[in-house]
Amino acid sequence: MEIESARCECCGLKEDCTQDYINDVKAKFDGKWLCGLCSEAVRDEVSRSKKKQFGVEEAVEAHMSFCGKFRSNPAVRVADGMRQLLRRSGDNSPSSKKLTRSATTNCTNSY
Repeated sequence: MEIESARCECCGLKEDCTQDYINDVKAKFDGKWLCGLCSEAVRDEVSRSKKKQFGVEEAVEAHMSFCGKFRSNPAVRVADGMRQLLRRSGDNSPSSKKLTRSATTNCTNSY
C-alpha cells in the first residue's frame, strides 16, 4: 500500500493518504481532493440546501471561496505560521502525538 501526499483544494491542509482513498474522495467531489473537515462542510451545505437544488459542485465552489477569504488574510497566515511553529517545537517531546484520522481513512494530517 503506497502512501501519497494530497493537499486540500479548499483549505490547503496536507494529508498522507493511500491512492485509493485519494481517488475515492476526488470521485465524490468533482475531481477535487478535500480534507475531512472541508468534505464534511460541503456535505452539510448540500444537505441543507436541497430545496435550492444546490449540488456538490456548487457547494465545493462556495466552500473554496469561503476558505480563500481566510487564507488570503495576513493575520490568518501569521496565526497559521505560529501554530506550525508550536507544533514543530512540540514534536521533540515524548508525549507529542501526530494528528491522524481513523484507520479506515488511511490518512495523516499536516499543514
